[in-house]
Amino acid sequence: MDKKLKIMIISDHILSPSGVGTQTKYIIDHLHKTGRYQFICLGGAIKHPDYRPQKIDLYGEDLIVFPVDGYGNQDIVRSIIRTQKPDMLWFMTDPRFYDWLWDIEDEIRALVPMIYHHVWDNYPFPTYNAPFYNSNDVIATISKLTSDIVKNVSPTVEELYIPHSVDTKIFRKLQDHEIAKIRNENFNDKFVVFWNSRNAKRKMSGSVVWWFSKFLEKVGKDKATLVMHTDPKDPNGQDLEVIISQLGLVNGEVKFSTNRIPPNELAILYNVADVTVNISDAEGFGLSCLESLACETPAIVNMTGGLQEQITDGTNFFGIGIEPSSRAMIGSQQVPFIYEDRVSEKDFVEALETMFNKTSQERDELGRMGREHVLKNYNPTILLPKWDELFQSVHKKYGSWETRKHQRWTFKKI
Repeated sequence: MDKKLKIMIISDHILSPSGVGTQTKYIIDHLHKTGRYQFICLGGAIKHPDYRPQKIDLYGEDLIVFPVDGYGNQDIVRSIIRTQKPDMLWFMTDPRFYDWLWDIEDEIRALVPMIYHHVWDNYPFPTYNAPFYNSNDVIATISKLTSDIVKNVSPTVEELYIPHSVDTKIFRKLQDHEIAKIRNENFNDKFVVFWNSRNAKRKMSGSVVWWFSKFLEKVGKDKATLVMHTDPKDPNGQDLEVIISQLGLVNGEVKFSTNRIPPNELAILYNVADVTVNISDAEGFGLSCLESLACETPAIVNMTGGLQEQITDGTNFFGIGIEPSSRAMIGSQQVPFIYEDRVSEKDFVEALETMFNKTSQERDELGRMGREHVLKNYNPTILLPKWDELFQSVHKKYGSWETRKHQRWTFKKI
């Protein structure tokens, strides 16, 4: 048997419930089943009670997790590369977390290729990211918007579009009698709106609650329930419990699901909902929309970032896509400029009313088409093998260690 490819991964811990952690686990699970890979993972983005290297029974000797704070640091990366001798380095999430890594790309790429799994939220083209993009051998992009950005900002870097996927065997429509039983026990005949996001500023959590109350004023406070799978006290967001108290939504109009739950239980929440909402002002992908459509529950989303390619195939909509009512140019020291897309209260309330007034059969049809869209364009059985193809291609094309094919210096005539 050929020697297994050893991939060093920097990402959220694969047991983390975050979108980044979930996608990393999907990729590792698929590649591990091929028997051709080993993984050295820096398990970041969570607090660790123990920083000793970890093994996970499911993967045996083929995976070692090194717990780190944040996503690690230069010395940890140097040490692991030298001691573990991976064949390539793969890392995922927002580039703002990795400037320290690209600072030593000359050291890393002298030995192994770097593959960056990239997400970006919006235009204009972030030309300030060019030095980061140019510091990789390959960039895999998770949305069509991100793909377009990389192609324009760094056209000489190899780019491949591989969007997120979900396990469609877990995220699927349940039997009608199962859904009816859960709904009757918890919601009676109410219209159920589901919101699954982190309670953070860009997710517009406070607006969702406030505007939902406006929707209730039109249809009746006893006609609908908003279920929010989030931490209402998250320090990165608003105190949602204070908001619902202020609005008088204290009789079950808003319910919180605060425990971390496995995917099969999360799928139940999507199933009992009539519609899922995501109106983030910046959303690189928006996994809750994809999970919802896979469960045949239509969605209401802001037409921004990766959400806009999920809610429609260009002809049909699988719910309602709300065009932003305002676009502000915001930024920071790290991100000098980027658009922030906001929907209006009026458009959001009208979208809820439209979905509320549809028959259950009409909503079911939107959901059915949504799942077809997921199976066609975000199917893990199609997308996950692309990672196998990519890693094999990178190893053959760019090599590692003794076979490394990387030109560190360019000579130009002045």
